[in-house]
Amino acid sequence: MSSRTVIRGGLVVTASDELHADVLVEDGRVAALAASGTPAAAAWSAGRTVDATGKYVVPGGVDAHTHMELPFGGTLASDSFETGTRAAAWGGTTTIIDFAVQSTGRSLREGLDAWHAKADGRCAVDYGFHMIVSDVNEETLKEMDLLVEEGVTSFKQFMAYPGVFYSDDGRILRAMQRAAGNGGLIMMHAENGIAIDVLVEQALARGETDPRHHGEVRKALLEAEATHRAIRLAQVAGAPLYVVHVSAAEAVAELVRARDEGLDVFGETCPQYLFLSADNLAEPDFEGAKYVCSTPLRPKEHQAALWRGLRTNDLQVVSTDHCPFCFTGQKELGRGDFSKIPNGLPGVENRMDLLHQAVVDGHISRRRWIEIACATPARMFGLYPKKGTIAPGADADIVVYDPHAEQVMSARTHHMNVDYSAYEGRRTTGRVETVLSRGEPVITEREFTGRAGHGVHTPRATCQYLT
Repeated sequence: MSSRTVIRGGLVVTASDELHADVLVEDGRVAALAASGTPAAAAWSAGRTVDATGKYVVPGGVDAHTHMELPFGGTLASDSFETGTRAAAWGGTTTIIDFAVQSTGRSLREGLDAWHAKADGRCAVDYGFHMIVSDVNEETLKEMDLLVEEGVTSFKQFMAYPGVFYSDDGRILRAMQRAAGNGGLIMMHAENGIAIDVLVEQALARGETDPRHHGEVRKALLEAEATHRAIRLAQVAGAPLYVVHVSAAEAVAELVRARDEGLDVFGETCPQYLFLSADNLAEPDFEGAKYVCSTPLRPKEHQAALWRGLRTNDLQVVSTDHCPFCFTGQKELGRGDFSKIPNGLPGVENRMDLLHQAVVDGHISRRRWIEIACATPARMFGLYPKKGTIAPGADADIVVYDPHAEQVMSARTHHMNVDYSAYEGRRTTGRVETVLSRGEPVITEREFTGRAGHGVHTPRATCQYLT
């Protein structure tokens, strides 16, 4: 009895259904659902009862793109796995997939082991890993097969950042060919980094050093060009492709064209591209540095194409690319040279609320909210139906969500380990109230009741979203 929980009286919302139902949780999993008020539901007894009357009962969010403790630009992302996963829980996200990094000249295994060491015993919610492949060679390709077998089934490559993560077309093609054979999914940061470096050099030579120039040199056309090139390389290799943090209308158009051709090409965008813009990068007194990320924030007119892509399923997932750097002491490294500003925004705590605001504003439906934030990322990365839904047998990763509560986002009240909020002062409707992770309460009526070490590494199957 003590390991049983009943959530009563809420509106259960999944990607496919909405129903007024009670949910029985036993031994960390969903045991049953029954219509509220029926004899079957009334007969359930449990050690813990959660009253969800007037609330939504939704699956825990799956954030498929985070960077905890990532080394970048001579510093380190400010959220550890402990602080970052605690903040994720506060925001209704119960699974993150972070990126382990292969250093050039080192093995994939060495990079993956280093990230396991960072995360093990420290996470408040469950986690998995993608593998950043920086150095493609024969040994790397063999290791990709081994990692797929042990549940690391996705590999990220970069067309950006020459000298750091960059891979040329030949290396990208080789990795894609390997993924075509072993079932792995290639994730692509699609920007023409070689051309961007030329534009950066030229801008700095003209004395254009402010944060707004970060967005101006990372042109939308160079995102679209790289997206097109990645699609065609994947087509040659016979491999599926997942393009991360799509920000530009021109890049969306490339994805639409590929999907209309029947290719297994998928796209992710992030809340910052839906709710922020190049206007933020242009904020005076170096405040724009808070919004430096890559791909960059675009002019507002790009947002309509992103929302349309989410409604038409030409964009399938909203992740955060959570990679926080404090304004004081970290973003400030780029004073006088925008190219030295660490790239990344905080957001793991804000995603579910911002996307609920999109429901309130009429951009997407309630079920689409759950689809792009929970179900599809779980399917895309081999976690469904263990994660991403509320159904018998699924992990009891469940959020009781108050759709009427109002809040103001602020660094004063968030739980991410960063000294500013990208959404400071933004008013939103809807708020997480209670969160279960594998049946254990990690947020209880707006109090953190979880612990470091509850979250466990979760091996993943291969992509479950292929056409």
